[in-house]
Amino acid sequence: MNKVITAPEMSNEEFLKLYARPGRIGLVGGATLVDRAIRRAERHVDAEGKWSNWSHALIFSEQRCDGHQWVIESDLAAARKHIRLGVQENRITKYYNEDYYASFAIMDLGLPEETVKLLISHGLEMMADSTQYSLRELFGTLLALRRPGLRGKDNPLAREKSFFCSAFVHHLYGKVGIDLAPGIHSKNTTPEDIARTPVPHTVYLLDRHLGESKIKEAALRLRGKIKDRLAKK
Repeated sequence: MNKVITAPEMSNEEFLKLYARPGRIGLVGGATLVDRAIRRAERHVDAEGKWSNWSHALIFSEQRCDGHQWVIESDLAAARKHIRLGVQENRITKYYNEDYYASFAIMDLGLPEETVKLLISHGLEMMADSTQYSLRELFGTLLALRRPGLRGKDNPLAREKSFFCSAFVHHLYGKVGIDLAPGIHSKNTTPEDIARTPVPHTVYLLDRHLGESKIKEAALRLRGKIKDRLAKK
């Protein structure tokens, strides 16, 4: 059985300094409109239609001579009119912002040191090879989520040298012989699929209870109040 360690309330910086290590997987939950849309789409993974907690996936890399730990991820990044779309390295400090990155899970699969080095090397190779972020593959995955029979097949919108975030993580672990989501094609993999991996692991969890649709939650609260009042009559 997998072990879940829930962290007490702390900052993202404190949490990441405690648990982020090279080769571990990071799952991020955001509350922005785009994050909520991704988390909502992943409800098709859950038997009860519950929203996912996770909207992004990444892999923790090494600490460099600059004193910072880095992450490898496939993402969309814009800064000072410069846009990066695809596999990239970023300082872990990017994820200290709790307004954008509200909840975190760090998954430790207990990889040996040599496997961690190989994993990171493959990630750096994909970055050097200019592997792109694929929005069209993301839409292909959204289609497959509504039709489970498609999830194990090729993404119909697949492109060469392109991966979105969780597809990149699934693919990269596959390069070292670990299938994070058996039966699901790497290019149809969601962050929630990675969170549910059958591969034995320990999860370190910083959960700020993002919830689902605010309108839906308000409606459920109102329904509950009505039921309580009817029961008292």
